[in-house]
Amino acid sequence: MTRLRLGMVGGGQGAFIGGVHRIAARIDGQWDLVAGALSSDAERAKASAAELGIAADRAYTDFEEMARAETAREDGIDAVAIVTPNHMHAGPAIAFLNAGIHVICDKPLAATADQAEAIAQAAGASKARFILTHNYTGYPLIRQARQMVSEGELGDIRLVQVEYAQDWLADEVSNKQADWRVDPERSGAGGAIGDIGTHAFNLAGFVSGLQAEQLSADLSSFVAGRRVDDNAHIMLRYGGGAKGMLWASQVAVGNENALRLRIYGSKGGLEWAQENPNQMSFTRFGEPKQILTRAGAGSNAAGSRNIRVPPGHPEGYLEGFATLYSEAAAMIRGDDADAHTPGIEEGLQGMRFIAACITSSGQDGRWVTL
Repeated sequence: MTRLRLGMVGGGQGAFIGGVHRIAARIDGQWDLVAGALSSDAERAKASAAELGIAADRAYTDFEEMARAETAREDGIDAVAIVTPNHMHAGPAIAFLNAGIHVICDKPLAATADQAEAIAQAAGASKARFILTHNYTGYPLIRQARQMVSEGELGDIRLVQVEYAQDWLADEVSNKQADWRVDPERSGAGGAIGDIGTHAFNLAGFVSGLQAEQLSADLSSFVAGRRVDDNAHIMLRYGGGAKGMLWASQVAVGNENALRLRIYGSKGGLEWAQENPNQMSFTRFGEPKQILTRAGAGSNAAGSRNIRVPPGHPEGYLEGFATLYSEAAAMIRGDDADAHTPGIEEGLQGMRFIAACITSSGQDGRWVTL
């Protein structure tokens, strides 16, 4: 199968998430990185492209120039990965969608509601696909849990508990990764709720199949002078009567990347933790707890679909991204029957979540409709 051609906006020297996307795109042999506008600094953009083996004539210093040039090439890119800070998602996404080039964008969708709506309008008018990289949806046991819930193994869902705890911003931090995340001009109005809270919110809905209808939020900025939230406690009301709680924190000392999901229904419960992603507990009411393993005994079709190594070998963060890249390739080729990759609607849901949290917290936790 011929590999698809990938471009990238952002992700140059010193960037973190760009490297993650590049590794993920290579894992299943579906993509070749052939073009990029890798930095807003022209010299850094050219140097970054040279380090990655991108030809000089496809090392761009401006994403609009890149969209025009790649559209005109017979061997132009099939898709572009946008791995910039949040405030720089909308411009490139709209430019490439307008050019008919598929977009793979890091989350959240944008920094502001207006930017998000502009992306949505461009996506609606374009023949190109829009993929949002909520990478945790690509983990095999998360796919297995989603199928188990949809097939009724848990019964009627009653409770959804999700948390994402980190500690890396527990004090003042200044580096390339931290600076834009605590700057509302670049991150948007949401701090922890935008950076990791949207992941938790998306994962809860992805697995449970439920739509959050209302929330009550209490946002805090514990570090003195910080202009965005660094801790959030949120209560959720889902359609059908299920209740949820979401905790997102970047000041929880002792936590590295502690994303945890628990779902309880009338017949059983599931528990999963991202830092041990190849095990998940499942308990039927009145029976002993089972420990399910990635691709192990009891694995269902969804949990077995994107397996790269035998049971007992760890798969996680990079492979979750890789699953989304492989599904994006399938979607572009028109073979997306088994794809569950988040897109523009999930992006808009995340933006509504951020806005509702800020509104609710600003009104002393008033319940807000999403």
